[in-house]
Amino acid sequence: MKKLRTIEMQRLTIEEFREAEKLPLVVVLDDVRSMYNVGSVFRTSDAFRVEKVCLCGITCVPPATEIHKTALGAEDSVSWTHHPTALEAVEELKKQGYTVFSVEQVEHSTKLQIFTPQRGQKYAVVLGNEVKGVHQEVVDASDGCLEIPQLGTKHSMNVSVTAGIVIYKFAESLMF
Repeated sequence: MKKLRTIEMQRLTIEEFREAEKLPLVVVLDDVRSMYNVGSVFRTSDAFRVEKVCLCGITCVPPATEIHKTALGAEDSVSWTHHPTALEAVEELKKQGYTVFSVEQVEHSTKLQIFTPQRGQKYAVVLGNEVKGVHQEVVDASDGCLEIPQLGTKHSMNVSVTAGIVIYKFAESLMF
């Protein structure tokens, strides 16, 4: 097997990306501290044509060298907004008809493997701070919580890894 060169992959230009059909998913970052995590979320969001990323609270916004290092330019292709708090972003998204899920370990969470996004609906997922997770008031304002089952000794994963798993679940159900 021969590895493909970038030119052989026929990737979209930024202009074509902006016009292309999007995954009906908004990713909300709730006080994510690491700019490298933010950049990684942008890059994954580009890969699956996520509609938008909402950067909330202390989450850094582009342009920033550290974001660009992991985003590799995806911060220019993926639409983004900044909100003073994730709660404000969630309230706005709900008014716009989005079903909002926090990705968090809570009582009665829905395990990701049994969740099936429905075509024709718009979704938002909230990913939390690397230490404290999603703020409780954001969890309370969400329509539900999704949880990635884990089998090891740790009770959490890196936020950018979590984003990749969750975004892929939505893309698999709604785009492929």
